Amino acid sequence: MVSDQKPLGSWSVKQGQIITCPAVCNFQTREYIVVHDNKVLRIWNNEDVNLDKVFKATLSAEVYRILSVQGTEPLVLFKEGAVRGLEALLADPQQKIETVISDEEVIKWTKFFIVFRHPVLIFITEKHGNYFAYVQMFNSRILTKYTLLLGQDENSVIESFTASVDRKFISLMSLSSDGCIYETLIPIRPTDPEKNQTLVRSLLLKAVVSGNTRNGVALTALDQDHIAVLGSPQAASKECLSVWNIKFQTLQTSKELPQGTSGQLWYYGENLFMLHGKSLTVIPYKCEVSSLAGALGKLKHGQDPGTHVMPRFVNWETPQGCGLGFQNSEQSRRIEDSEKHIEVEVRKFLALKQTPDFHTVIGDTVTGLLERCKAEPSFYPRNCLVQLIQTHVLSYSLCPDLMEIALIKKDVQLLQLCLQQFPDIPESVTCACLKIFLSIGDDSLQETDVSMESVFDYSNSVHDEKMEEQTEILQNGFSPEEDKCSNCDQELNKKPQDETKESTSCPVVPKRAALLNAILHSAYSETFLLPHLKDIPAQHITLFLKYLYFLYLKCSENATMTLPGINPPTLNQIMDWICLLLDANFTVVVMMPEAKRLLINLYKLVKSQISVYSELNKIEVSFRELQKLNQEKNNRGLYSIEVLELF
Repeated sequence: MVSDQKPLGSWSVKQGQIITCPAVCNFQTREYIVVHDNKVLRIWNNEDVNLDKVFKATLSAEVYRILSVQGTEPLVLFKEGAVRGLEALLADPQQKIETVISDEEVIKWTKFFIVFRHPVLIFITEKHGNYFAYVQMFNSRILTKYTLLLGQDENSVIESFTASVDRKFISLMSLSSDGCIYETLIPIRPTDPEKNQTLVRSLLLKAVVSGNTRNGVALTALDQDHIAVLGSPQAASKECLSVWNIKFQTLQTSKELPQGTSGQLWYYGENLFMLHGKSLTVIPYKCEVSSLAGALGKLKHGQDPGTHVMPRFVNWETPQGCGLGFQNSEQSRRIEDSEKHIEVEVRKFLALKQTPDFHTVIGDTVTGLLERCKAEPSFYPRNCLVQLIQTHVLSYSLCPDLMEIALIKKDVQLLQLCLQQFPDIPESVTCACLKIFLSIGDDSLQETDVSMESVFDYSNSVHDEKMEEQTEILQNGFSPEEDKCSNCDQELNKKPQDETKESTSCPVVPKRAALLNAILHSAYSETFLLPHLKDIPAQHITLFLKYLYFLYLKCSENATMTLPGINPPTLNQIMDWICLLLDANFTVVVMMPEAKRLLINLYKLVKSQISVYSELNKIEVSFRELQKLNQEKNNRGLYSIEVLELF
């Protein structure tokens, strides 16, 4: 039993007999089947202790493999390409077995599927460097032969095969001697089953193993989007077990195997089985749903209680005597219990050329550091964490504790960096960051080192002096007509001088503006964000609204409606957040006297926007007519004079 690492039974053949076909389980009868000496078939169960006394059948032809899957009886594939069901074969073991493949054609690999509740068998043959695929459909008794063209690299030798199946195709993947993995799509329902058809393979993954490696190479499909590869990634490196996402062509995880392997790899029941040295190694591995975040190594390992992952390479769980367990011994080095030393070790690792398991090592390193941070509150290697975040391989789902600890420490620089780098931050965490950005004191901000690339020097604007002289908001050169809101106009005309000065200057210091800009750039879902915005104090909401209104006025100063600087907030982001804040907090903000003038200004802003869109709608019909006339120009001569009347 794998979980207890104890054998449940062991059986052996007589001296002189050779097992020539791997044993399989008949899932219908819970019996085991094996072939020795090519033609002798044995069947037994757990109660049997001696293979020599169990059921025996001598067949008339040599067996290549016995294939068994859940839900159907086992199949017997003979070396000459014929296939028989086990029950039909046992009814007449000496029945004549026909020859399907040609002379000197040798079966190299086979796989058994259930498609639409019907068995489908595929086997690959080789003859003089040419490869052929045979697909046997048992519901229709159709056998189709395909010639596999190797493409540009005709001289490459295929070292290993694997396959997955969907509703239309068998995806045949092959690992060639050039170290690359290729894919061939084989239709489940052939258009002309009687005709020998040709299929061309395409490059799927490049240089996953060393092209000089011939021993210990194997691959197996885990699902439609993931494969496991056994082999040396570089000519001089040790063998590794790697898991690749073939949908996004990214490495998911990798594990070095210093004792070497035999080139045999199986995947069954969310467990990878392989021979490592003299031991059978079992590694639980469950594939996550294929997504871009997961492909980039940005999904948290072990998030689901039933999810298992590869063994980790880094162990910093123990506060005392920490060790950096990178794969390569040259990268590994004992580190002292100090943040400075850890930072140096990480910098050395990041300076090296990226290895195939780079994403995994980074993720495991951050996880180990954060676990130590929680166990030892005084330990906080922020510079090291900043370096790891800047590798662009992390995400919130991979290390949620990172932002949690940064929030506790009120580390606004780290929070800003996470907001800029992580695409999957929950809305609750985004709002928690916003609370800190709005509440932290200006003196504390002056001591921080935040990125200022999204902020420009507002004091240099040539329009500051004239901006507040406008009693109407100019939008795309349009000035709305006098409206019925005379009370609003009167309120605006009565504004005191200090409020004018407040409106013409940025209501927050530049570093706070840079932090708020990171919030504006973050991704969110309005449904999940609104409840958390209601928890922010009203005075902070008012401050944020004042800043957003200030940004809007700055956008209005030029025809492009954009802000200067590197990656500044867009007009859409500004307007969306104004709406979000008002939707979540309007009943609270409207009761605050200090927010009265701000709300009137925002009302005027929305009113001018409505006026613009109203005018645009009026001319939409005219533009449609012009488009129709433009489409009719082909019927006219080379020269014409047209008079268009727009009403």
